[in-house]
Amino acid sequence: MPPVFNLGEAAMQDPQFYFVMAAAGLVALGMVTAGLLTAWRGWLTLKQQQMALAGHLPADMPGPSPTQRIEIADLKERIKKLEAIAAGVDL
Repeated sequence: MPPVFNLGEAAMQDPQFYFVMAAAGLVALGMVTAGLLTAWRGWLTLKQQQMALAGHLPADMPGPSPTQRIEIADLKERIKKLEAIAAGVDL
């Protein structure tokens, strides 16, 4: 009968076994991390290209005009007054 390789107690007590297993685990973790980082960068590039094609880049979008800002401030003030009235606070 041919000899069968068995990871018995002799292999488990060998410090080199643990070193090799730890090194293999770190290499595998590094490979997975590198792959995920590459995929993440590719996804970000894809989304950036999609936004550029749609014209939604923040640099391309103009800010609100002064008239719009005044209207928004007026609406916020009205909301505060209505909330105060609802809470029963006299202004």
